[in-house]
Amino acid sequence: KMVDPTLAEMGKNLNEAMKMLEDNQRKEEENEKRYTRKDIPGPLQGSGQDMVSILQLVQNLMHGEEEEESSQAYRLQNVGEQGHMALLGHSLAAYISVLDRERLRKLTTRILSDTTLWLCRLFRYENGSAYYHEDDREGLLKICRLVIHTRYEDYTVEGFNVLYTKQPVIYISSAARMGLGQALCNQLGLPLSCMCRVPCNTMFGSQHQMDVALLDRLIKDDAESGKLPLLLVANAGTPGAGHTDKLGRLKELCEQYNMWLHVEGVNLATLALGYVSSSVLAATKCDSMTLTLGSWLGLPAVPAVTLYRHEDPSLSLAAGLTSSQPVEKLRALPLWLSLQYLGHDGIVERIKHASQLSQRLLENLKNLDFIKTSVEDELSSPVVVFKFFQEHSNRDQTSHATQASTIQHPIISNERHVYDTLNQWLGEQLAQLVPASGVDVVELEDEGTCVRFSPLMTSAVLGTEIQDVDQLVDCLKMKIPVLTSTLQLREEFEQEVKRTVGLLYIEDLSWPGLGVVRYSYHSDGKNDDKQEKELEKINTELLKKLNELESDLSFSLGPEFGGEKNCVYIGMVTEDLDVSELVETIAATGREIEENSRLLENMTEVVRKGIQEAQLQLQKANEERLLEEGLLRQIPVVGSVLNWFSPFQASPKGRTFNLTAGSLESTESTYVSKAQGTGATPPPTPTSSRAKQRLPGQKIFKRSLRSSDAFSETSSVSHCDDLEKMDQRPPTLSPGQEQGPLETERTEQQKEVAEATNKETDTIQSDKSLNDCTKVEEQESQR
Repeated sequence: KMVDPTLAEMGKNLNEAMKMLEDNQRKEEENEKRYTRKDIPGPLQGSGQDMVSILQLVQNLMHGEEEEESSQAYRLQNVGEQGHMALLGHSLAAYISVLDRERLRKLTTRILSDTTLWLCRLFRYENGSAYYHEDDREGLLKICRLVIHTRYEDYTVEGFNVLYTKQPVIYISSAARMGLGQALCNQLGLPLSCMCRVPCNTMFGSQHQMDVALLDRLIKDDAESGKLPLLLVANAGTPGAGHTDKLGRLKELCEQYNMWLHVEGVNLATLALGYVSSSVLAATKCDSMTLTLGSWLGLPAVPAVTLYRHEDPSLSLAAGLTSSQPVEKLRALPLWLSLQYLGHDGIVERIKHASQLSQRLLENLKNLDFIKTSVEDELSSPVVVFKFFQEHSNRDQTSHATQASTIQHPIISNERHVYDTLNQWLGEQLAQLVPASGVDVVELEDEGTCVRFSPLMTSAVLGTEIQDVDQLVDCLKMKIPVLTSTLQLREEFEQEVKRTVGLLYIEDLSWPGLGVVRYSYHSDGKNDDKQEKELEKINTELLKKLNELESDLSFSLGPEFGGEKNCVYIGMVTEDLDVSELVETIAATGREIEENSRLLENMTEVVRKGIQEAQLQLQKANEERLLEEGLLRQIPVVGSVLNWFSPFQASPKGRTFNLTAGSLESTESTYVSKAQGTGATPPPTPTSSRAKQRLPGQKIFKRSLRSSDAFSETSSVSHCDDLEKMDQRPPTLSPGQEQGPLETERTEQQKEVAEATNKETDTIQSDKSLNDCTKVEEQESQR
């Protein structure tokens, strides 16, 4: 079959353009320098540019900042051919829009009907219509307008006057995504009082499922007060934990009060699988649902779809769900091309692969200690939410199944804040170590900060495989001991710092590490500004000294925003950390820095005063010299003649400045002894008692032995080795004589006495020879 040359050229150009844009490697450094001013807008060139130059500029704008756009570049590399089909759909839509009206109407009707039919069959939604939209909230907005037009007959004529007489109410779960209710009210022109947030279960069932009994009471109260219950938004997979509401019960409640039921959530993707849980399967009976196929299938720039059932096409047209403009129907064209390229089996395989990834991770998490999961349906849930949590000894140990279903332990505020901080750090570390996993950090109302793995939203784009999940589990196993050790040693570190003089413990619950410490500066009546500067100087130097030590710890100034000033932040630690040695080292280093700083200040003041005193003494010495020599000797010619006939001999009077004593001293002793004296002994440099014997290769702040038993075993083994070496020495006995145990001990004592005597003799002889040498030198000097 012949292909339209324009279509063939369009596909070829798109293919070449995508290859050029996806080339993320720089070939020459000149190309980088050529677009250094790319962010500065310039004038539009009159002659225009060719397509290659424009695409090259686009490429540099996309990949100019490699650090910031690394994740974006990774996404582009995994678009694949099915993504190219979606992008080709946008180009085709622009090309098709120039056709004549009749041909355009036939083409768009075919595209729209095919796509709607395929989606309704794929997701088990019979006799449904479809609305394609770019913003995933726009479908729900149009549904709300459709329900308003349906329930208020005179709304088209009267407008808001009809709503004023009987205020509509829209019910949304408290677990819904943030800002959804406010966005609906703003777009619909309704007050926020028209939005009712329904709490989730707090006593029974899931912590993220809507409380049906409470919803029933709320609807009754609104109906009795003259309001009109209009619509209920339910979740088949909450945005945070992926839980599904009791859709069957909610549908019965909506039928009872003549309400519209709309369902959204990531779990709706499992409707395409062969096995579907009953809780999600109930979504096929709802009045409308929103599907986000772009993230589920890894298709870029494809619209979201809202499937709905309604019998009156005129009201759908009034609400904006349908349009008489053929161009607007072309929104489905990228999806129409992508669905045909993937086929039914390809779509099901992608969704099935994401579910298998979740099951693989969940099975591995069950075997890990200190990891709690919050998964509603362990057999088919595509979302896995977990967190690090350490049980206390005084709490009752429940079964693992109960722990896996929910995380509902009473945690005090400080403790929960600490766990939130640690889980925030854990999620960031896992996302950095295994970027292909797509894990992120989520804040849940009851559980706090958790790590979420939702492959349906990320795996198709990131290309997540089974080995990525296994790597994620391995990284998690490595991080758990660090988390447990840090959590256990935080309290010990706090107590050690509070017991140490000169250190101040700073409580910062948002810091994921051992703790925060500040060296307290002992002020000597200084003002606050000077004291603050001294404190900053000492702690900055303290941080520099600690980072120079050969240790596995990380010392920093804390977070960029919100951290305490003039503090040392200590990062995550391991179980072999010697907390007492660490605290002692920090205190001793701080004292050393403070004393050196004070010594420098004192020395500066002493030197300044010494210079002034030296100037006065030099001036006084000049005056005395004039008095001794006389006035005649100061005359140039006369003084020379007088000194020739009668030389004037004066003892040199010099001065030396002793930095240690801080005073001026005479140099007479230097001229007499022909050597400069050492003066007073300088004060010792302040050190700590932290110097310990370490094994070869052992870093600082590490405990070499875990217990005293290990020490006793090691010492006993070394002692036995010494005994074996002593036993191997040949005994010195006379022929035919045996040596008993007492004689052996006596012999050893005699050897020790003999060695000590020899050492003393050698010392005496060396001292005697040294004295003889000294006498010889004195005699030579006298000669």
